[in-house]
Amino acid sequence: MRIARFSIDGNVAFGAVEGDRPDELVLDIIKGIPFADFELSGTKVPLSKVRLLPPVLPNKVVAFGRNYAEHARELGNDVPDAPFAFFKPSTAVIGPGDEIQYPSFTEDLHHEAELAVVIGRMCREVPRERVKDVIFGFTCANDITARDVQKREKQWARAKGFDTSCPLGPWVETGLDVETASDLTIQLTVNGEQRQLGRTSEMIHSIEDLVVNISEAMTLLPGDVILTGTPAGVGPLNVGDEVAVTIEGIGTLTNKVVKRG
Repeated sequence: MRIARFSIDGNVAFGAVEGDRPDELVLDIIKGIPFADFELSGTKVPLSKVRLLPPVLPNKVVAFGRNYAEHARELGNDVPDAPFAFFKPSTAVIGPGDEIQYPSFTEDLHHEAELAVVIGRMCREVPRERVKDVIFGFTCANDITARDVQKREKQWARAKGFDTSCPLGPWVETGLDVETASDLTIQLTVNGEQRQLGRTSEMIHSIEDLVVNISEAMTLLPGDVILTGTPAGVGPLNVGDEVAVTIEGIGTLTNKVVKRG
């Protein structure tokens, strides 16, 4: 099931996305929230009539860096022996169609296409065999990065945590199991030109590894998001660019870059 979060007539709701053709998709509005038992209301609205929002509002976004060997090498970094985590604040999150604001403090903004894991229940110290039970679903993410700031400041709080640096969407796909999600095509285009192309099977540390690693340290809450790393091909974005992340079996997340006002 594809679960979207949307607004219509000033109201915010979750809905199940139905249909196959992009111009015929509809939302069946969910009664309640999708992290608990819910029912479909039977009230349907065309996707074209709503504004899609970030599919979840995470308490925290835990991201893992250098989790694809070729990406680590393209930036001159060693491949880490253990998962390498950092954070993005909730204020970094935007949804499909929202604008990525080019910050004034950088001159080298980069895209990074990523598979995002959405947590479905409160959990801590998750054993590997239970990881599948705590995952709600998967969505597309773009880990927007101020590359020059990242290199200059060494730690990544400003470089990767600024407002609008974490596009998510277009919805959460709940029908993928961990095994399937671990071997999907992931690609990114800028103005229709392909920049990144890889498979999630190229991850150094698996989805299970990442969930186990971070849950050893902290409690994960429903709606929290884990970013699993990016394949090779990262590169610059400029004001006016349209950037799109597409992941097999999930969908396409598209955003435009604008100058921060």
